[in-house]
Amino acid sequence: MYFIGVDVGTSSVRAGLVKKVDNGGGKLLKYHSEPITIFKPKSSYFEQSSKNIWDKVCECIKNVTADIIDKSEIKGIGFDATCSLVLLDKNHEPLTASPTNNNDQNIIMWLDHRAEKEADFINSLGHDCLKYVGGKVSLEMEIPKLLWLKKNMPDSYNNIHYAFDLPDFLTFKATGNASRSICSLTCKWNYDAVREQFPQDYFESIGLKELTEGNYSKIGSDILFPGDFAGKLTQDAAKDMNLIAGIAVGTSMIDAHAGALGLIGSTTDELSDVDLTSKLVLIAGTSSCHMSITENILFTKGVWGPYKNALIPNYFLAEGGQSASGVLIDYILSTHPDYQKILNDLNGTNIHDYLYDEILKLSTAANLKTFHELTKDFHIYPDFHGNRSPVADSTLTGMICGLTMHDSIFISYLAVIQALSYSTKHIIESLYKAGRNEFKSILICGGLSKNKLFIQTTADVCSIPVLISDEPESVLLGAAILGATASKIFPDLKTAINELKNDAYQIKADVNSFDYHSRKYRVFLKMLDDQQSYKNIMNGK
Repeated sequence: MYFIGVDVGTSSVRAGLVKKVDNGGGKLLKYHSEPITIFKPKSSYFEQSSKNIWDKVCECIKNVTADIIDKSEIKGIGFDATCSLVLLDKNHEPLTASPTNNNDQNIIMWLDHRAEKEADFINSLGHDCLKYVGGKVSLEMEIPKLLWLKKNMPDSYNNIHYAFDLPDFLTFKATGNASRSICSLTCKWNYDAVREQFPQDYFESIGLKELTEGNYSKIGSDILFPGDFAGKLTQDAAKDMNLIAGIAVGTSMIDAHAGALGLIGSTTDELSDVDLTSKLVLIAGTSSCHMSITENILFTKGVWGPYKNALIPNYFLAEGGQSASGVLIDYILSTHPDYQKILNDLNGTNIHDYLYDEILKLSTAANLKTFHELTKDFHIYPDFHGNRSPVADSTLTGMICGLTMHDSIFISYLAVIQALSYSTKHIIESLYKAGRNEFKSILICGGLSKNKLFIQTTADVCSIPVLISDEPESVLLGAAILGATASKIFPDLKTAINELKNDAYQIKADVNSFDYHSRKYRVFLKMLDDQQSYKNIMNGK
């Protein structure tokens, strides 16, 4: 018995084959990845092709299932993807979203920032529904992008038959059913899951009344929970994937949320009895998402949500985030004058392991209480791509304090990882101020979960144990859980999580660094205040 999980990330498609093993848990037997094309016609514009993505999805699935003789053993397929906007015309063909007018470029990616003015306009009206997105709609969400299309590309906008979040486009291609996931609609389309409706007056007030027509048929009138049965795999899709038609397809999720789904059940012997609501899930890759659930509705300024039913039915999801995390670390490293020298010295060693080892050597040589003290006089504020949470200000920028003519790449590397951890602490403190209970553990997945310095620093700064799952591909596991739930092998999503969860190992906080991080976190907050005061000075305030 097998389940397929498909994950469409920013720059690649992955598919994984998961099997329920006898001693408990879901085992990823095989996975395959293919790159996808990104178009960048202008600064801050990022576009993709739904045809290119679907072709790569099918190629990945064919690869991971090639050795299965009896394809009827595949019981379910689940999809997750980035929260990017997909446009289709009345013939269900790609419809351009690009100033190039190329129909193949029919996706506005999640990280595209073209809709800044539209987001500012929407926020200036202060509609009550914005309380579910931390008080401000993000320019990365779909409604500002649709408003941008109406203003700047009216021909395309007027010919939209379906506007999908990318995860829902994938289930549409697989099943032919245009249902939508409450995960995508609630988190990115301003759907009110508490009242179980779109806020019609909101769409009217911002100038998108036409999207309400036909019971919101263009953006979603058939709304399902993640893992609900979205339909059966069609003959055409099955042919593209070299599978058999009729396989159950689960209602989709945003990629970060699938990571949370695949990770949130993970436990250690020491923390085996903790409740799901006591866990913070950190999906840390190019960008980062900080997800947690509560049984009660709690509003946190600058943090998206509470989103009812977006992750698990009958729970409220709070979602913080960092627009640049892994990509920021790469930027700090690659722009340093010593970067090429470091690459030449690796001799096959992973660069992040090498840098961590050198940091420990420097700390030992300096006889420091903790290696973190190496950055005592060097500070980074990490919002190089704006602040998603908890300030919710896309105009914020990065800051570096302590530059000299001979800065060490090791100090810069440590400082940027510390800065990202202070940003996580900032999000956690905002959640606490809103009234949620304290976290007992932080569960990390994504590319940065393989970075030893990152996970140790997160534990040290936040003073919370970090758990790393024995299954490193939590996003693929989460997607497979959606397919498993749709197959009815398990009665509901929560049961599927419990049956397919994996064990984890624990990284504890270093108590010797607590005082240092308390002081350095104060510097972090002061740098934020200083940047905002600089803006006021220059604006004549």
